[in-house]
Amino acid sequence: MTLELKNVSYAFKDRNQENKILSNLSLTVPNGEFVSLIGRSGTGKTTILKLITGLLKQDCGEVFLNKKPITLGDIGYMPQRDLLLPWRTILENIMISVEIQKKNGLTKDKAREWLQRVGLLEYENSFPKQLSGGMRQRVSFLRALLTGKELLLLDEPFGALDSLTKKDMQAWLLSIWQELNKTVLFITHDLEEACFLSDRILLLHPDKTLEEIQVNLERPRKLDMLHEKELITLRQSLEKKIAYEKN
Repeated sequence: MTLELKNVSYAFKDRNQENKILSNLSLTVPNGEFVSLIGRSGTGKTTILKLITGLLKQDCGEVFLNKKPITLGDIGYMPQRDLLLPWRTILENIMISVEIQKKNGLTKDKAREWLQRVGLLEYENSFPKQLSGGMRQRVSFLRALLTGKELLLLDEPFGALDSLTKKDMQAWLLSIWQELNKTVLFITHDLEEACFLSDRILLLHPDKTLEEIQVNLERPRKLDMLHEKELITLRQSLEKKIAYEKN
């Protein structure tokens, strides 16, 4: 699934004031690519995801998926908070997509197969409060994945996790993505994370321009690559770009 935004503008309107968030933004995420959006707070990263999902409507411009206008039903979405329903078991949370999409095709046996693959089958009848943060995020990702959608929007899904758990989740996410070849648009403030996960990085500048950075690290990625010179140099370059904007 190829995602395209063409000349998209959006302004937040509050009474008589208008705050321009995005201005004539164009970007493309080709089928099967993993792209990260980075930038200082307030540059419009989450706004872009909300425009793609239809939670917000652009003032002008177009959003396409495979050359067709995009709808909420085309997307798997995973926010920073897991948003699991506390009164439902883990298996019941995953099966929500079946209730929303009657023709989803997901069965409980298939959901259990995935829970087993990610080491959570023994928790199928547990409630979210009984799981750790990393475990809940795995469930949240499975819920987005098992909607059957080819485009996944991930909004800082690991931002609330501790450093070690975050690294485990990054490696886990890559293993699933590489197997299933989904198209991913990923928001993060963690520059190391962006370098490690992505094929390309899109840096949103405060002046509403977009800078593209290619990540030329070999795949499959392994955690020990975090200590390699190429990744460290790329991360430092991104840090300098963002730090320069503060001055």
